[in-house]
Amino acid sequence: MPCSIHRHPEERRQARLEGRTVSATVTVDTGGERLDRALQQRLPELSRSRLKQLILSGQVANDGNVIRDPSRKVRVGQTFVVILPEPDDATPQGQAIPLDIRFEDAHLIVIDKPAGLVVHPAPGNPDGTLVNALIAHCGGSLAGIGGVRRPGIVHRLDKDTSGLMVVAKTEATHRALSADFAARRISRAYAAVVWGVPLPATGEIEGNIGRSMTNRKKMAVVGAQRGKPAVTRYKVERAFADTAALIECRLLTGRTHQIRVHLAERGHPLIGDPVYGGRAGRRFATMTSAAAYFPRQALHARHLGFTHPASGEYVAFDSDLPDDMKSLVASLEGL
Repeated sequence: MPCSIHRHPEERRQARLEGRTVSATVTVDTGGERLDRALQQRLPELSRSRLKQLILSGQVANDGNVIRDPSRKVRVGQTFVVILPEPDDATPQGQAIPLDIRFEDAHLIVIDKPAGLVVHPAPGNPDGTLVNALIAHCGGSLAGIGGVRRPGIVHRLDKDTSGLMVVAKTEATHRALSADFAARRISRAYAAVVWGVPLPATGEIEGNIGRSMTNRKKMAVVGAQRGKPAVTRYKVERAFADTAALIECRLLTGRTHQIRVHLAERGHPLIGDPVYGGRAGRRFATMTSAAAYFPRQALHARHLGFTHPASGEYVAFDSDLPDDMKSLVASLEGL
């Protein structure tokens, strides 16, 4: 029998609004107030603490601009849009989803994730994720490792990025791997197919990465005050005329969308990237129809190396390009 959760009346009132976009216009009685207080008066179903959380997480905008300061003073007549994410299931359930397991022992498991598989439950993807598959595979032993909603997860790959991931099966392993990722002791290499040919053929891209001011769903290269330092090393492995290139990327840091953002900033977005493709991608896409219709960002985590937390042995794994990226490369070789 599924278990029920008893909510405080205030939580039930807030839950009724979840998953919607609502707007509130500042009136005379709230002009000059803090943003979080003014919104709470216009949206009494939401607590002030909940609204403050939404503001800080980039879910409130005015005239298309994201507002992240709860203490910002509002003016009469301003209209603010508040995005309320779908509520998450606090305890993901196991689901029988096939896994490509490259290594497994009592401490950890290495997975070759296919493109299209979301790593953990989130708004818009409440189930059918890698976490749901891991819970089904590992049973109750995985529950709560590193957190209830993301058990075992130490690092992530975007939904449409394929490749190697390591997942912890014990708390000790989770702590050790998390520390190694933070200290940059994990070796990671990605294969990427990009528009154009980066110059020089080997290089390093530096640029702080933070949330875009114009689109809350995107990351961007930003100033030091708003972003976190990020460094990506790349090497061109094969050039396809001047139209595209197969490159290897190695991460010195692990920021959200780091490779995608850095390469797009250089004018060489990933082929198939729906978010960061931009005008550079559209310009090159007219030269090859096969690449123009590639259905995802052409990015594959092909190498993963780390020191096993229990044995102390260095272990490394490699993954061939998936079939769709092999076909993409084959289509470009004729240019």
